[in-house]
Amino acid sequence: MKLSDYVADFLARQGIKHVFAITGGASIHLIHSIAAHPEIDFICPQHEQGGAMAADAYARVTGNLGAAIATSGPGATNLITGICCSWFDSVPVIYITGQVTTFRFKGETGVRQMGFQETEIVKMVEPVTKYATLVTDAKRIRYELEKAVHIAKSGRPGPVLIDIPDDLQRGPVDDPADLVGFLPDPAPPRAAADLAREIDACLPLLAAAERPVLVVGWGVRLAGAVNEIRQLADRLGFPIVPSWAAMDIFPATDPLLVGGFGTHGTRFGNFSVQNADLVLAIGARLSTRETGSPMSSWARGAKTIIVDVDPAELNKFAHFGRPLNMAIAADAKDFTAGLLARLAGFQGRDLAPWLARVRGWKARYPVCLPSYYKPVCLPSYYKEEAVNPYVFVEALSRASADGDLLFVDTGCAIAWMMQGFKFKPGQRLFHAFNNTPMGYALPAAIGGSIALGNASVICVCGDGSLLMNIQELVTAQRHRLPIKLFLINNNGYSMVQQTQEQWFDGVYHATSVEGGLGFPDFLKIAEACEFTALKLDRNDDITSVVKQALATDGPVFCDVRLPSSHRVVPQSRFGRPIEDSEPLLPRDEFIENMIVAPMEVCVS
Repeated sequence: MKLSDYVADFLARQGIKHVFAITGGASIHLIHSIAAHPEIDFICPQHEQGGAMAADAYARVTGNLGAAIATSGPGATNLITGICCSWFDSVPVIYITGQVTTFRFKGETGVRQMGFQETEIVKMVEPVTKYATLVTDAKRIRYELEKAVHIAKSGRPGPVLIDIPDDLQRGPVDDPADLVGFLPDPAPPRAAADLAREIDACLPLLAAAERPVLVVGWGVRLAGAVNEIRQLADRLGFPIVPSWAAMDIFPATDPLLVGGFGTHGTRFGNFSVQNADLVLAIGARLSTRETGSPMSSWARGAKTIIVDVDPAELNKFAHFGRPLNMAIAADAKDFTAGLLARLAGFQGRDLAPWLARVRGWKARYPVCLPSYYKPVCLPSYYKEEAVNPYVFVEALSRASADGDLLFVDTGCAIAWMMQGFKFKPGQRLFHAFNNTPMGYALPAAIGGSIALGNASVICVCGDGSLLMNIQELVTAQRHRLPIKLFLINNNGYSMVQQTQEQWFDGVYHATSVEGGLGFPDFLKIAEACEFTALKLDRNDDITSVVKQALATDGPVFCDVRLPSSHRVVPQSRFGRPIEDSEPLLPRDEFIENMIVAPMEVCVS
């Protein structure tokens, strides 16, 4: 059989049903072999970056490998932004690139390039992959593929890349049974007794806590520990403050759920963390977006128990001046299941006063009151004529259904969604949380929809983000994917504008139309791509238009036009600590530290 046929069969045997591929002289044999295989097919994005991001989302949605193929040179380098999404969020994706024929390698000649589009992609992606290799011997293809998949899925998952020269792709391979396979070295098992001792050492801290919080992160999803973490939360009764990547694990109706925290978190979420006397964080790497800067000011009165599968993520706290009380290098599921088993007879402190205090913060600092709420007077944001982003997010939250999948882009779009969206049972949120590139949401929505059999999904992205991958509207059109795309259209990069207001007195170079940006008529483009095109530019119309968009069959493009003046509120100033409530931080200093423009709430 041809080597490219073996590759296609190998991918199919991994349970991969779709590969996102753009053709080229050095990838054509791989694509033709996939086309000929009865159990796997290819999807053509319009740009390799879009293909890489679609494969990343495909892996997130299925919980299995994603796959993307590109040709040599620019095709391969175009994958890198998507590869970074998989790397920083620990997503297992296999990226396969075609390479020039082996007899055209530049070798040690000293020239920059010998074969047409020859580019050393392996060296370029080594810092952002778990494994990257150039295959130069056809007999090693089974070994390299098996090794790559094992590495991608084991430990802390991540992307891998296999670079295969064109002459090897079209050449023969031996009987697959005769090819050399990969046998991983048996990983030394983490001694159950060691983990048990660490769990036992946690129990006194858990029992003594009067103001605890449970931080839940993406690692819980990666470990398949969602059920266990829900059981643990109920058993401990701690207020839950999820990271953005775990916001969909607990529905908004859960009485223990507080909300997001961090530099763009909610006030009540940050008050809860900053006033806690114990933080139990499971599967959350706690980036500076969550801890603020300096890290030493985060949860400064709390004892800390941090559980992460990657020891390096634990070691960083001491490096940045925030040593931990307990740093446990363990899989989130192993730890959570082990802790649950040790809680028989566990009796902690009375948390009723703390839970009441947290509920009070939530009532005092709402992100956006529901429109059906009837105080003496409606909050001012409902009285605005133009669209208010928080009112839009609240309406989208109410109109969405249990089990909906949401793909959200970066900037204000993700911040507004994370502050205001109230998740329902079974809903999932997908975002490139740590690489956060502009342009992720649309190709990710395509990958997610295809992974679920052309399912209807919701996509929310800003105008600047959409332009980074707007060509993928054609991919959605080609496959008639029922994506409901809501464009947050404010004619600029409002998240960066918010930073410019802090540093440059509101001079918006390169972030506004006046500052050099240009924007097209998005509705005309959507119509040309056969989307049902809707316009939303009035607050009073939000509920009806959102419901119309979600109820319309096929792909829908809703142009949500809002004033460019809207900002993410609250947001911590760069280099300032995460906000505290009045008890730990004087009110005047709190106001100085925050960009405070609280929404008016009339209380009866």
